[in-house]
Amino acid sequence: MPYTTVTALSHPGLVRDNNEDSLAVGPWTLCGTTTENPQTLGFPLGLPLVVAVADGIGGQPGGEVASALVVRELAALGPSLDSEQAVHDALSSCNHAVYAAAERDPELATMGTTVAGVVVLGKELLVFNVGDSRVLDVSRSGTRGGTLRQVSVDDSPPPAPGRRTTSIVTQALGGALRFSAVTPHVSTVPLVGGERYLVCSDGLTDPVPEDTLDEILATHDGGRAVFELWKAAIDAGGPDNVTLALISVVGDD
Repeated sequence: MPYTTVTALSHPGLVRDNNEDSLAVGPWTLCGTTTENPQTLGFPLGLPLVVAVADGIGGQPGGEVASALVVRELAALGPSLDSEQAVHDALSSCNHAVYAAAERDPELATMGTTVAGVVVLGKELLVFNVGDSRVLDVSRSGTRGGTLRQVSVDDSPPPAPGRRTTSIVTQALGGALRFSAVTPHVSTVPLVGGERYLVCSDGLTDPVPEDTLDEILATHDGGRAVFELWKAAIDAGGPDNVTLALISVVGDD
């Protein structure tokens, strides 16, 4: 029987006092905490399986509240996320929920979060994001001429000359005093078995160069791959919270 494994880890890094990242894997959520070792979960292929990483906006209050709210909402809606429109509607609902929660508590005004993830279906994968957390297709890492490929769309301006990254995001869930609608990026890719996808916050992709990510994913899989990716972020100074989930789709032999 074809199935999906998801191996995940969340860590505050070496600089931040708190972990404002949150994670959803099916009905399971991990919010604002630390996993000492990668955790692997297995699911039968068929029913919608949502895997999402939300990264609370730093420098504003309640980032961990916003990210936790979003992943819990997506986890609850997960079984109904069977189309691009359903995912689009769910992300719009999350955006409304973040603003509504901030309105109820003045101390949470302007709280916001990015989010990125996938919904694994029987024969296809729905990819989504708002902000600059990423989804990477790593299926071809290590193959001849292959490399990882970003399938999410960054909501951020081009980095300044001489820099690889920027901390500016052009849209997020919440994040402003007044309600602002979002235009989620949602797309569909086919599944045939053997694919691997990485969902992560920018605490991984900002400090770790793409060729290093590719080398690790070409050499390792599962828990070892996730551990080595986390270690690369820590070795690069661990400047931000880092959360990642490696999804592997195993087809019939």
